[in-house]
Amino acid sequence: MERLRISKVLETAPSSNKITVCGWVRTYRNDRFLAVNDGSTIHNIQLVVQREDFDESLLKQLNAGAAIRALGVLVESQGGGQSVEIQVEELEILGGADPDEFPIQMKKHSLEFLREKAHLRFRTNTFSAVFRIRHLLQFAVHKFFHDQGFYQLHTPIITGSDAEGAGEMFKVTTLDLENLPKLEDGSTDFSQDFFGKPSNLTVSGQLEAELAAMALGQVYTFGPTFRAENSNTSRHLAEFWMIEPEIAFADLKDDMKLAEDCLKSVLGYVLEHGKDDLNFLENREVQSEKQLPQKDRHEHPLTDRLQNVVESEFAHMTYTEVINALRDSKPFKKKKFKYPCEWGDDLHSEHERWLVEKHIGGPVIVTDYPAEIKAFYMRQNDDGKTVAAMDVLVPGIGEIIGGSQREERLDILKKKCADFNIPEDHVWWYLETRKFGSAEHCGFGMGFERLVMFATGMSNIRDVIPFPRTPLSAEF
Repeated sequence: MERLRISKVLETAPSSNKITVCGWVRTYRNDRFLAVNDGSTIHNIQLVVQREDFDESLLKQLNAGAAIRALGVLVESQGGGQSVEIQVEELEILGGADPDEFPIQMKKHSLEFLREKAHLRFRTNTFSAVFRIRHLLQFAVHKFFHDQGFYQLHTPIITGSDAEGAGEMFKVTTLDLENLPKLEDGSTDFSQDFFGKPSNLTVSGQLEAELAAMALGQVYTFGPTFRAENSNTSRHLAEFWMIEPEIAFADLKDDMKLAEDCLKSVLGYVLEHGKDDLNFLENREVQSEKQLPQKDRHEHPLTDRLQNVVESEFAHMTYTEVINALRDSKPFKKKKFKYPCEWGDDLHSEHERWLVEKHIGGPVIVTDYPAEIKAFYMRQNDDGKTVAAMDVLVPGIGEIIGGSQREERLDILKKKCADFNIPEDHVWWYLETRKFGSAEHCGFGMGFERLVMFATGMSNIRDVIPFPRTPLSAEF
C-alpha cells in the first residue's frame, strides 16, 4: 500500500480506510503510544499500539531514532494534543537505533553539540523547521524572479577572475603539491596546470551575470560561492550561497526597488506557507531568550519582525547621513562602539544594527558609499568621491543585500582597474562589453544564509546551512 506523508495524514478526516505511514520514532510512552515524524511537517503523528498484537522482540526495538513502517486505521484521537491518530494493525522495523548510542534524544541539546552531529541534527524539531523554511525561501526566490521575467544563469564555480578584488580565494589545481613545476624566477609554472593558468573557486557570479544581462536583459544567479577568509564569527562561512540578479537599462533606483520587492516577496511567501515551522521557531526563540538579560532579547517576536519588513516602506539614507547619525548617537558619545565611524570607514555590524534597530526601527537602504571601500565595478558618482552603491539593512542581521549600479563607461572602468591593481588582461572580456553596446545596468547580491537567519531567527549562520564550512572544519 502506498504510504502517505504525515503532513497529508494530519489533514485527513478519520475513516475506516487503512493507511500506511513511514517515519522515525520520536518517543514511545506507556508501552502504547508512538510519536512518529517523517520530516514533512513539524508535527508528529501518534500511533496507538496494542501490545498483545505484536511480538515483544519487535516492541523492544521501538526506540527513539528507529525507522518504522506502520499500517492502520486513522481514527479520532482520544487524547489531547492531536485531532487524529492511527490504530496500528501492522508494524515493521525498517532500521533500528540503539538507545545507548543514538545521540539525538527527546531532550534539549545545545546548538554547539548538534553542529558536531550535523549528519543527525536534521531529526530535531529545530533543524527540520529551519531546513523546511530554507526550502520555502529558495522556492520563493526562484518564483519571484521567474514572475518578474528574469532568466536564471548558471555561472562558473571555477574561475580565473576575482570579482571582488579581495584575493581571499580558494585555489583549484591538479598540480602535484609535493613537486610543483617552477619557472626560472622560482614561481609556480601554472602553464602545466589543468587550465593552463591560476584558477580559483568563485566569490561571485556577478561579472559573468553582467555579460548575460547585456543580451538577455535581466538574469539572476543562485549558486555556491566561496571565500577563504579566516573568520570564525557567527556571520561568516567559507562556502555559502548567493542570489545575484543583473538588469540592463536600469539605474540605482531600479536596483533598490528590485531589492525591496524581492525581500518583501520571499518573506511574504514564507509567512503564508511556513506558518507551523515559523510558530515553532518563534516559540523556541522566546524560550531560549528567557535566560538572557532584557537588553539582549528581541523586542518583537519572529513573525512580527518578518511582517514588519513585508509591510514597511524601506527608509533611504546616504552613507554620509548615516555617519552623521552615528556620530550624533548616544553609543558614539559614550564610546560604546567598538569600531570607529569616521567618513571613509566601512560600516560594521554594530553600526548597521544600531541604525535599523534604534535609529530607524525598520529596514534601511544606505546609498552612495566612498569609492575606496567599495568594489572596482561600481559606478562613480559625479562628486568623484562616492559610488552608486546600496546596501539593504534589516533588524537583527544588518546587511542582507549589497548592490550597485555598474560602471558602464570604459575609460572610467579602466581607471578603476588600475586603482584596484586589477590587470586589464585578467578582465578583458568584462571590459570588452563596455566597447560594444554598453548601457547603464545594475544588480545586487543577497547572501542566502543571512536571509535564512533572518527568516528563522537563528543567531549563528552555521545553523542555517546543512553542512557548514568554516576554518579548520570541513567535516561530513
